[in-house]
Amino acid sequence: MQHKFQQPAFLKQQTLDILNFYESNVFDSQGGFFQNFLDDGSVFDRQSKHLVSSTRFIFNYAEAYRRGYGEHYRDWVRHGLEHLEQKHYLSETNHYAWMLGESVDKTAMAYGQAFVVLAYAHAHLAGVCDAKAQLIKRFDWLEQYFYQSEFHAYADERSGDLSALDPYRGQNANMHMCEAFIAAYRATQDRRFLNRAKQLAKRFAGELCDLAGGMIWEHYDENWLPDWQYNIDKPDDLFKPWGFQPGHQVEWTKLLLQLHQLSPESWYIERAKSLFDQAVTKGWDNEFGGLVYGFAPETGEFADGQKYFWVQAEAIAAAYRLYNVTGDKQYLVWYDKLWQYSWDHLIDHQYGAWFRIVARDGSKITKEKSPMGKVDYHTLGACWDVLDTMTF
Repeated sequence: MQHKFQQPAFLKQQTLDILNFYESNVFDSQGGFFQNFLDDGSVFDRQSKHLVSSTRFIFNYAEAYRRGYGEHYRDWVRHGLEHLEQKHYLSETNHYAWMLGESVDKTAMAYGQAFVVLAYAHAHLAGVCDAKAQLIKRFDWLEQYFYQSEFHAYADERSGDLSALDPYRGQNANMHMCEAFIAAYRATQDRRFLNRAKQLAKRFAGELCDLAGGMIWEHYDENWLPDWQYNIDKPDDLFKPWGFQPGHQVEWTKLLLQLHQLSPESWYIERAKSLFDQAVTKGWDNEFGGLVYGFAPETGEFADGQKYFWVQAEAIAAAYRLYNVTGDKQYLVWYDKLWQYSWDHLIDHQYGAWFRIVARDGSKITKEKSPMGKVDYHTLGACWDVLDTMTF
């Protein structure tokens, strides 16, 4: 008998429950969307706006509109794009500020600029606007200020005036750049986006992955050699944690299989299996269940045993894609297992949406369900990706 987690109706209901959590309080008539929510959906900070949330909400509502969830979501996407251009956009440098609020952080973060591309790609895909020119403009700007052609990778951070390039290099921004360019290609069929996404996959899930022993490492020096010490005292850092991240192994699994769907290459499947298998073998908590945030390179000990919502969500999407492309039932078993853990510990059955984080043993540690950066883009995206995978 098919498990409920494998039923399209269950997945769609999950997306409705998530959207409904935000529905009544998220819209900010002064521009964009509120970004800081407690467990019950009330807003605890009405001022602070983060580029990552501003763009991820556009993704959420563009897909909700495209999939027929409500006509008003088209207007919400336009509202989000207006806020992006009127408040985040810095005309003198042609980039988007990292943070708005009491103080404005104008730092140019490749990670944030990638989500601008993702937002416009999905707005275009949904037919809300014609964003092809804007997507090409963003591609060319990134080419000028962040892309390092000799390394086939994007640098991470520039100062607000773009004059100073930070020496840190990281995979996370490049992973989301790959994701954004896959979306841009799907939206426009312009092959420059697909070609760059494939190049990033080859570089990070291929060459640099091999350099780090067969898994995705997070941190690099200016010459793109692994920096094994960076943030070693910060295994729980939100954007740059130390250790191998099971969540990023499985997120690359999903992206590799999306690329395989668009432009088949056999290595995509083999590397996707390898990354997922290692993530669940080394990152699954046999005592309490769930995938941990990070584990140490040499010892394999958990560097951060907390359970993040996005790690489980990305693993769910990756597991189903692997099952779909290989037919191997072990991945369907993992899919159900990941859903069961999330159902038991992360999904809020009272108010809707997912808790952002729980302790290693599953106990509650915060009342902040959705602070800046979350917005449930990972959970909505995972459900929709599985639904799409079921139909192709």
